[in-house]
Parts: sequence; structure tokens; C-alpha cells
Amino acid sequence: MSNTSTIEWTSATWNPVTGCTKVSPGCDHCYAETFAERFRGVPGHPYEQGFDLKLWPERLGLPLIWKKPRKIFVNSMSDLFHKDVPDDFIVAVFKTMALANQHIYQVLTKRPSRLVNTRLVEKITSAIGSWPAHIWLGVSIETQEYTWRINALRRTPAPTRFLSCEPLLGPLSLNLDGIRWVIAGAESGHGARPMQEDWVRNIRDRCIACEVAFFYKQNATSSGHKIPLPQLDGKVWDQFPGSSKGA
Repeated sequence: MSNTSTIEWTSATWNPVTGCTKVSPGCDHCYAETFAERFRGVPGHPYEQGFDLKLWPERLGLPLIWKKPRKIFVNSMSDLFHKDVPDDFIVAVFKTMALANQHIYQVLTKRPSRLVNTRLVEKITSAIGSWPAHIWLGVSIETQEYTWRINALRRTPAPTRFLSCEPLLGPLSLNLDGIRWVIAGAESGHGARPMQEDWVRNIRDRCIACEVAFFYKQNATSSGHKIPLPQLDGKVWDQFPGSSKGA
């Protein structure tokens, strides 16, 4: 975790959980797994266990000591709603987010079915009350096959719901009802699968038509080299919910 970040749409990362398992094609070239596995077996390193799932209760209070307001990407190195993360630990994460309300939290998952689990939602609501506006909730959509995740997201009580279409692996037809923000971007790194910019353009046009903020995070060269915040039709698209520009 870090109180700064090179991810274009956030300003810090917080990882009370690390490690994950693959659930869909967007996971195939996971940057987090590649990074973590470099350190498997290194004694005392935070990723000594590689990308195996691990809870870090000692990190739960970190946002409370970060006084300057930040946008915080929650679990950039995992998925908070992984099946092996206990309900009570998820609730503890939400308690911290509710208390440290000087920040905006960007919670992104590929496992939205757990988001609509009545038991878990009731536990979160009991702990923090109604869902605060500063806790944003999003799902990853890499191909049309996984747009079902949006329907699950819409069933959550989060006031700000967003989509991350990255890595974008095919054209998408999106229903943006109830969605306030869409991120799009190409895969980068070794073995990166190519993205057509028309796929991004179609998402951008849909966002404009639905008055949804749009953020074009990255493209990549044919060799997989990342191109951050590329222009699309002569403009950088770095919008956030409630603003035409990033804050």
C-alpha cells in the first residue's frame, strides 16, 4: 500500500488484503500477481507468500492517519469481496472507510455476486448505517460476457457506482443506468492483448449520451508499453463523477 499511486484515476492505494485468484479473462495477465510473485519466498517481505490471499489486520487503521484527503483505491493488490475474505473483515474495512471520511474510497471488484448477499449487506449497514457517499463501488468489465456484473452493481446501495473496462478485450454495449463513472483502458505489459480504439470511442460516446463521467486511463504500444492518459479525438478524457476534470 502507498499514500501515493501511479494509477491515473487514484491518488493512493490501501491493501488490507493482498493476493487473489483468477475469475475471468481480465485476470490472465494480472499486474498484481506478477509483482507479488517476484518476492515469493523472500523472508520478511510483504509478499513472502507471493499472491496467496492474506489478511492484514494491522493495516486496517491506515486511512485514519492519512489526514490529507485522498482518492484511495481499496485493495489494488486483491479483491475485497473474494470468497475467502471473512464477512467480519470486510465489515472492519467498511468501518474504517466510514470513520476516515476525509477520503474518497474506490472499491473495485470482479465478484459482485457477494455484494448483493443479504447477510453481508445487513452486517455492513448495521456497522456503518446507510452507505456513505464517499465510498464508491465499481465492477470490472472486460468483455460483453461480463456485463452481468453491472446488474449486480446496480442492486447495491452505493450512491456512486462505476465501471472499470480495463483491460478492454472487446467491444462493449453498456447499459449505464445508475452508473456515474466509466474507466476504460488497454492491457499493458508482457503478452498484452491488443485493444481497438474504436471500442473506447464507443464507450466514450455512450458516456456522453448518458451524462456519465468518462476516464480513458491508458493505451499501449504493440510491444505492451503503457501509454498513460492518451488523447482520444484530440482530447484527454480524465473526468470524475461530479466534475469534468480530475481533482
